[in-house]
Amino acid sequence: MKNRRIDVAVCLSLFAVALAIGLVRAALKPRPHTPEEFGLAYEVGAVDMNGNGLDDYTDLLIGARRDAENRPIYNGRYWESAYPPPFIGVCTDVGWRAFREAGYNLRAMVDYDVRLRPEAYPGITEPDDKIDFRRVRNLKVFFDEYGRRLTTDPLDIAAWQAGDIVIFGERDGTPTHFGIISDKRNADGVAYVIHNAGQPDRDEDVLNTMHVVGHYRFDASVIDGELLIPWQE
Repeated sequence: MKNRRIDVAVCLSLFAVALAIGLVRAALKPRPHTPEEFGLAYEVGAVDMNGNGLDDYTDLLIGARRDAENRPIYNGRYWESAYPPPFIGVCTDVGWRAFREAGYNLRAMVDYDVRLRPEAYPGITEPDDKIDFRRVRNLKVFFDEYGRRLTTDPLDIAAWQAGDIVIFGERDGTPTHFGIISDKRNADGVAYVIHNAGQPDRDEDVLNTMHVVGHYRFDASVIDGELLIPWQE
């Protein structure tokens, strides 16, 4: 009985230490700020593709955050179904899941463009709609054409808004990582990024720590309707 009491006491002590460490880390973690604190106003999207009363930019943010909160395990394997299950994903899966929330089938849209403009996609020798939409390099080609190109300077804080698309890469321009801009800001007003690199916190202050090679706003009001393929369950 005495040993059991000692074991319980040790467990309680360890729990108290772990709790204290967690509280300290939470206290030291910088508080995210809102755009309003910096006098920033968001552009409202002209399109509500899914008809839910929210503009596309807002829906893209909501979809990206849902994926972030789900914290899928990082795994980039090929899926015969094209779509990995909700608990698995890579950085580009944040993209199609965000677009799904807004009512768009990003997979079908990328495949449509790959077949329409094959010369624009030098990395694709044979179209494969089960994986092409999950490649960062292909998404950069797609959004270079159909996204509104915006500044790649993270310190131009007024130019970044929630729901924007950001692509990171090497200094030579090679695209390597994908994210959606958050509605959170750091103390300098720089936007957070919702992304999946396998990290615990998927909504992070990393915009000014990685090299940006593309920044876009997807405005469906200026895009040919044939490309705008709706999501269907």
